[in-house]
Amino acid sequence: MSSFVMDYPALAAVAAVVREGSFERAAVSLGITPSAVSQRVRGLEERVGAMLIVRAQPCQPTDLGHRLCAHFDRVRLLETELTPDLPERAEAEPPRVSLKVAVNSDSLATWFPQAMSAFNLTTGIPLDLTLDDESHTADRLRSGEVMAAVTADPSAVPGCRTYSLGALRYAACASPAFVDRFFPDGVTAVALARAPCLRFDRRDALQARWVRETLGIELNAPTYTVASTHAFLDLAAAGLAWGMQPVALAHPLLANGRLIELKLGTRIDVSLYWIVARLPVASLDRLTNAVRQTADMLS
Repeated sequence: MSSFVMDYPALAAVAAVVREGSFERAAVSLGITPSAVSQRVRGLEERVGAMLIVRAQPCQPTDLGHRLCAHFDRVRLLETELTPDLPERAEAEPPRVSLKVAVNSDSLATWFPQAMSAFNLTTGIPLDLTLDDESHTADRLRSGEVMAAVTADPSAVPGCRTYSLGALRYAACASPAFVDRFFPDGVTAVALARAPCLRFDRRDALQARWVRETLGIELNAPTYTVASTHAFLDLAAAGLAWGMQPVALAHPLLANGRLIELKLGTRIDVSLYWIVARLPVASLDRLTNAVRQTADMLS
């Protein structure tokens, strides 16, 4: 059986199309013509015997295309470590390869930017962020889409290291006017069934978890879906609905009375973890150090 040798220029074309979303923009990023990009992609698809890119707007990778792009990302990262050791390349500027990271929106709105800044100041390496629910960011790592993830899922990921980061604390909050309107007699099962609540997306279970842990019932209420951490906070302060807010972000509004907690002493914690690929790449180690040091504020 003949062995398969990867055509990396062709794979670079596939990765560029996936990254840029079209053959034309991929051509600009690679400095070649769209026709050359198309030929390289088609040639690699013929060699592997499968489609790698779904020609759509924007272009999307197939499952195999996704796996090959993840492999290409890892190869490029390893090459950045090797380049300074090559005599003929020692004086050349190293290739700029961004690190792909999955992070939840609430971390990005609170503590993660400090980790990004600390990492960038020491390395100058950009991060390519993918936002997802904290319960699902680890799936992005398992699929090879990213190199590291902030996640609430502590399950082991093959080929990765897991570090505890502490926890984000949440409080059930609403505006004073909203509380007067829907909870005049306190937080009861009947009142919760009437009072509109917020959720980040269909996978956001924090509101339901709080109701279950606080009252021992299941939440069934009118729901607004708002996939923005800051809009989530603003809409609660505007009196639209109640929702679970990161205490670190809601603290100023709680302090000035624009938000109040529905029930004192019922805050909940979401434990977070940093899962990172086991690759001999110094930039991943530096990013891990920056994330872990910054996350000390969570404890």
